[in-house]
Amino acid sequence: MKMITAIIKPFKLDEVRDALSDIGIHGMTVTEVKGFGRQKGHTELYRGAEYIVDFLPKLKLEAAVSSDALEQATEAIIKAANTGKIGDGKIFVTNIEQTIRIRTGETGQEAL
Repeated sequence: MKMITAIIKPFKLDEVRDALSDIGIHGMTVTEVKGFGRQKGHTELYRGAEYIVDFLPKLKLEAAVSSDALEQATEAIIKAANTGKIGDGKIFVTNIEQTIRIRTGETGQEAL
């Protein structure tokens, strides 16, 4: 089992969710986050004063998937979240040692 953590632009959430749903991945957690990478923020005007916005709004999407579905899931996220511009985000993949569904006590793949 693998945990996919993707940092994406907020307006791409619906497309990413639909793409994952189309391949059979229905569960995910989404968190509003702020951050920067190579994009390094931008400047904005507010009431005539210019200020620097260092941290940009992003979404952190987490989804647990079977090892078999990993490549298909990452490809779906890449296609759906890609705008071709700086700041599209990143995908991180980590191993999951154990999964337990609290309600039923199911473990492993059955808990996904």
